[in-house]
Amino acid sequence: MLKLDGVAVFVAIAETGSISAAARRLGQAKSVVSEKLTELERTLGSRLMQRTTRKLSLTSDGHSFLPRAHRLLHEASAAVAEIAERRGSLTGPLRLSAPVSFGMLHLGPAIYAFLAEHTGIELTLELDDRFVDVAADGYDAVLRHGPIVDSRLVAKRLATTRRVLVASPEYLARHGVPICLSDIEKHRGILYTNREADWRFWAGDAGVIVRPQAALRVNNGIVMREAAIAGLGITLLPTFFVHEQLASGTLRRLEIGVEAEGAELFLAYPRDRSVSAKILALVDSLRRSFGDPPYWNLDDHVAHAG
Repeated sequence: MLKLDGVAVFVAIAETGSISAAARRLGQAKSVVSEKLTELERTLGSRLMQRTTRKLSLTSDGHSFLPRAHRLLHEASAAVAEIAERRGSLTGPLRLSAPVSFGMLHLGPAIYAFLAEHTGIELTLELDDRFVDVAADGYDAVLRHGPIVDSRLVAKRLATTRRVLVASPEYLARHGVPICLSDIEKHRGILYTNREADWRFWAGDAGVIVRPQAALRVNNGIVMREAAIAGLGITLLPTFFVHEQLASGTLRRLEIGVEAEGAELFLAYPRDRSVSAKILALVDSLRRSFGDPPYWNLDDHVAHAG
């Protein structure tokens, strides 16, 4: 008889690439995970994993079984959740992916409030700056900052964000304050890795891309903010990274006469799944926590440079 805990072990190993990593994800001993995989293969009468001294890889039968294993686990979870929802409660696992910096700064506290309200939910939150494949990587939903271009996903907007140019007072004292778009190119900048077109500003109805000389390229918003505080250069960041530093004067907002292109925060889930009450409840909870407009939007008293 097929056991769901064995199926869960197989999926975890397939996604993490090793028994050790799967054991850490599941909170089980390596020996237990290995035994459950062996039992599942015995039940199916086929090897699902090719074991070598260095790694595990899926066999052809393993590749064939993996999408079905995902569906089995999802349907079982959905069935349990549906019964619980009929009793007026939300229960069961919920696995999310979110960007590292936003997760640390804002999502964590918002999630705590959600879990306090729904104590029956078992949440797994994985912070990762790469663009994960929500369905293939086994997530129920993913939080993203920016447009959702994957037609396989349904996106629920959580909040809008503004992006602002900032620099430290010390940097501006040494290098001067830019007051127009053309001034930006004369300064040293802290840039987000692999996003060359990120410095887009709206001049009338047209988008204009202007960038400074690169002093640092990095794929983490908190590091970008700290580099700006250290006086390394100017940077362009969402207000959720810098609202406290602008209020305290550690960083100053640069006014160049045009607005930077903004973005939105979304919670996205696979289109081929019916949306669960847990995800809808999470969307509502996050919207309440972030506010409309969100609490990180700049107040009128925030210091500007110019």
